[in-house]
Amino acid sequence: MRHYNSSVSAVRIVLLGPPGAGKGSLALLCEQRLGLAHLSTGEIFRQEIARRSVLGRRVQRYVAAGRLVPDALVVQVMASRLGAMKVRRGFVLDGFPRTQGQAAGLDQVLDRKRKPIDGAVYVTSPEALLVRRLCGRRVCSRCGANYHLRTMRPKHAGVCDHCGGSLMTRKDDQPATIRKRLALDHRTAKPLLTYYKNTGRLSTVDGRGHIETVFQRTLTLFRHRGWIDGRHDRTQVHARN
Repeated sequence: MRHYNSSVSAVRIVLLGPPGAGKGSLALLCEQRLGLAHLSTGEIFRQEIARRSVLGRRVQRYVAAGRLVPDALVVQVMASRLGAMKVRRGFVLDGFPRTQGQAAGLDQVLDRKRKPIDGAVYVTSPEALLVRRLCGRRVCSRCGANYHLRTMRPKHAGVCDHCGGSLMTRKDDQPATIRKRLALDHRTAKPLLTYYKNTGRLSTVDGRGHIETVFQRTLTLFRHRGWIDGRHDRTQVHARN
């Protein structure tokens, strides 16, 4: 367990990238090494639905009907969670925002709190690598934990380390389906990337290689952008006023 300087102020980062780029794994390392809260849209949705909160019930109606959750509701759910958290060192958002509308809504919420998003980091990877990664993905049927047959194997084949649930392959993790998803993601991501680029907050990180290698590239970017202090310990977030 690492110890963090309590005087370090917050940094707020959005992680972007296609399915299979490794955003979740990278966000987890940012949480473990930098002390940044890892906020995953999918996980928060599942929690709100399980709690049967007012927002969770509204989300569930769209999910049950197979419809996309409207941008305004997605922003409302995330704003509610951010408002309820005591985030001292900042956070990294994984899976949110997904659209330009969500990004603009998030900016409005955080700007009112005078805690704007510092930057958006897009994790790039060639399509062949993304397909290979996604084909090996497994998910727990009970708790939703993610595994991979090559890079994140469970301790016991087919069994979740956390809850003992059985691991399954998602229907959309077949090669032909994956390529369609990647093509769709590429089209829909353009307006979102343009939004952050036009506001001077977009950076890219090469997502090829082992996740530790990708994390070190990310640290280099964070230092370059002034989000962490390179003069101190490599995992110490830069204190900013």
